[in-house]
Amino acid sequence: MKSVTENKYWIWLSLVKNLGSIKKQHLLKRFKNPKAIFYASELELLEVNGIGDNVVKNIFESKNIHILNKHMDYLQKNNIDVITIEDEEYPKMLKNIYDYPISLYVKGNLNLLNKKCISIVGCREASSYGEKAAKYFAYNLANNDICVVSGLAKGIDSFAHIGALAYSLEKKDNHFNDNFGVVNSDDKINNCANTIAVLGNGLDTIYPKENKELANSILENGGMLISEYPLGTKPDRMNFPARNRIVSGLSTGVLVIEAKEKSGTLITVDFALEQGRDVFVVPGNINSSTSVGTNRLIKEGAKLVSCYDDLV
Repeated sequence: MKSVTENKYWIWLSLVKNLGSIKKQHLLKRFKNPKAIFYASELELLEVNGIGDNVVKNIFESKNIHILNKHMDYLQKNNIDVITIEDEEYPKMLKNIYDYPISLYVKGNLNLLNKKCISIVGCREASSYGEKAAKYFAYNLANNDICVVSGLAKGIDSFAHIGALAYSLEKKDNHFNDNFGVVNSDDKINNCANTIAVLGNGLDTIYPKENKELANSILENGGMLISEYPLGTKPDRMNFPARNRIVSGLSTGVLVIEAKEKSGTLITVDFALEQGRDVFVVPGNINSSTSVGTNRLIKEGAKLVSCYDDLV
C-alpha cells in the first residue's frame, strides 16, 4: 500500500465536490490516474461521459494545494490510511459492485478488509429483543472468525459492534490469564475485534457523538473504521444511503434485525439484492412496529434465521 504522500492525487480527487463514484470511474477510464485528471484541460475533461460544465468547475476549484496538504498532514498524524482500487488491500468483495468507491479512508486493522464478512443492520430504536439478537449473532459470528460489518449508528448497529467486541475482549482476557500476562504479536492478530464500522462522514468525526467511546474501543481492540468520505465531511442525511452500499458491498450477506415498515435499513437490503448478496432476517414480534419490515422481508423470500448456525 502506498503512503499518504504517494496517494496525494487520490486524496485530491476525493475532495472534489459533487463528483460521484461512477463519474470518477469514467474519469479514471479516460485518464488512467488522478494525477492526469488534475492536470487535464477543460476541453479534455468535457470529452468524458457524464462530465459537464459544473463538474469541470468543481474540479478546477478543488485545486487548493494548501487544503490538500492540510488533509495529508492530518491523515499522517492520526494514522489514517488511504486505500485505492489499485491497492492489493482494497476489499475484493467491494470492488465487484457497480458503484464501488475508488478510494477509502481507513483506520485500524487492514487485515479485516478481505476477511469473510457478514453485515448486521437494523433500526435505531431497537427493542431489548433486538439488542439481545444483535449481540448474540455478532458474538457468534466473531467466534467463527467472521467479521461483523455495520454502520456505528444507534440501536442494532451499535449492539452488533458491541457483540463482536465482547468476543474479542473475552478471548483476550482468557489468553492473558492463561499466559500470565504474556501476549505476543500473533496473539494480538488472533484476538482482534472482528468488526468494521462504516461511517457516513469523514474519519475526523464520530457520529453519533455518544458512540465515540465505542469507536475508540473498536480501534483499540484491532477493529476498523472506514469511510469513502474525506476529512471534514459532515454526517449529512444524504450520505447514509451511499454509505449503506459499502456496508452490504463488503459482505457476503446481510443480516437484518428489526426494521420498521419504512426503515432506512431496507435501503441496505435493496443494495444487497442488487449486489447479489444473501439477505438473512431474524423474525420479530408481530405486535411490534420494529418487526413490520423484517417480517415482510421473510414473506418476500429472505432467509429466516433463528440461530447463528443458520448463518455459518
